[in-house]
Amino acid sequence: MIGALFSGGKDSTLAIHMASNSGMRPELLITMRSRNEDSYMFHRPNVEFCSLQASALGMRSIEIDTEGNKEAELDDLARGLKDSGVSVLITGAVASRYQKDRVDRICIELGIRHVSPLWGIDPLAELNILARDFEVIITRVAAEGFDESMLGKRIDSSMIDRLVSLNRRYGINMVFEGGEAETFVLNAPMFSKRIIIDRHRIERDGSRASFIIEDAHLSE
Repeated sequence: MIGALFSGGKDSTLAIHMASNSGMRPELLITMRSRNEDSYMFHRPNVEFCSLQASALGMRSIEIDTEGNKEAELDDLARGLKDSGVSVLITGAVASRYQKDRVDRICIELGIRHVSPLWGIDPLAELNILARDFEVIITRVAAEGFDESMLGKRIDSSMIDRLVSLNRRYGINMVFEGGEAETFVLNAPMFSKRIIIDRHRIERDGSRASFIIEDAHLSE
């Protein structure tokens, strides 16, 4: 069975799209729900709405809870993957060796094939695909040069220009591999329906600010 590690953000969604186009459509979406806002491994904001995205994708989904205590969260992932019965795991790894190497190790131990369609992709190439074909909003900012005005905004051509400028000034990773920001996908080529946000709030925590979805539904 083909599974995908799914956070609801741009990378995992694009990875599913690319894998499906190559004949590897996932049968199961696996979402890690970390209680740690500073998880080293897993996306945090708005994972509660991954099930809504799974419905739009027409895919079965499961959630695995973890306390998010650094290496301990890897044990939770390993147990979840073993219980799921997947033989192939698709992830949205782009450039972080910290994350990819750990998932590689778990998959080797479990006899699972790990597929990372985005690995090594040029940041601008990824952003241009997202701007053209996907509706992706920024849901967390946590780096110098990023501010609340970016929250809830779509990754489009003007946002790409802004990210290029921030990259030149601060050296940020434009696809946020350094934890600069996080995202949520509202629509994608494989979605049968668009996700509509009904209510949200902004949360602030020191230098970090988050766009928290409180309620959402699928379009008619």
